[in-house]
Amino acid sequence: MAYWLVKSEPDAFSWDEQVANGVEPWTGVRNHQAKKNLAAMKAGDRAFFYHSNVQRAIVGVVEVVREGYPDPTAETDKWVCVDVKAIAPMPTPVTLAQIKAEPTLEDLALVRQSRLSVCPVSAAHWQILCEMGGWQEPA
Repeated sequence: MAYWLVKSEPDAFSWDEQVANGVEPWTGVRNHQAKKNLAAMKAGDRAFFYHSNVQRAIVGVVEVVREGYPDPTAETDKWVCVDVKAIAPMPTPVTLAQIKAEPTLEDLALVRQSRLSVCPVSAAHWQILCEMGGWQEPA
């Protein structure tokens, strides 16, 4: 299993909408590095759901349930999306300020490439962030 972080502006698409919709395509990514990250996602991978701009915090965990396919919102077929479903909210949202204050997370892509909307998360970073937010894998 690989780990990821996907960003959304909550006024465009929020965690609550993800939960209400069940399975949702992660569409609209128009950055080549983020596209490569989407294409690398496999069914069963986990991702942090991050509210950008307003809240700037990890607010939930999603699972990839459908691997990369052509993004139906794109004008050309060069962009991809994946389908994700909500697993659980983050018991305590983990803010960007908290992430930046944690020295062991200085290499996290969210910190190094702050504008990247889909980024990988190492297993070690995943564990640290889960602990910070009080999240445990459901039994």
